[in-house]
Amino acid sequence: MGAATKYDTDFYGWTQEQAELLRARRLDEIDLEHLIEEVESMGKSEESDLESRLEILFMHLLKWVYEPELRGKSWVNTIKEQRRKIPRRLKKNPGLKSKLEEILQEAYQDARESAADETGLPAQTFPKECPWALEAALNPEFWPE
Repeated sequence: MGAATKYDTDFYGWTQEQAELLRARRLDEIDLEHLIEEVESMGKSEESDLESRLEILFMHLLKWVYEPELRGKSWVNTIKEQRRKIPRRLKKNPGLKSKLEEILQEAYQDARESAADETGLPAQTFPKECPWALEAALNPEFWPE
């Protein structure tokens, strides 16, 4: 079974085979095209995880401001969790800092839509631009009013 075929039919087996070929320095046998795709995909996954965590944080901060009567332990715990994990993700992946502004913009726009969906309020209720600097949003002492 060729490497490209194995990639399509047994991904796990393909990964183990590629790792063994790399360890053995048998580079001429590597499925280079698929390996390049997978390495790029790993980076995109880290970026996607950061964006998702920022969206969750911003959405809960928006709900915190616009639905104060519904504040509860669940929201507090979600905000705290994202505040712990976002800096950790950035520390482990400093290369993401070069894309941080773009990621923040996209995450906030998604958070606006998600907050609208969850609250039933029109998306226009929420500011078009993120009202918080990242440092403030991540600050454990910061609870917007």
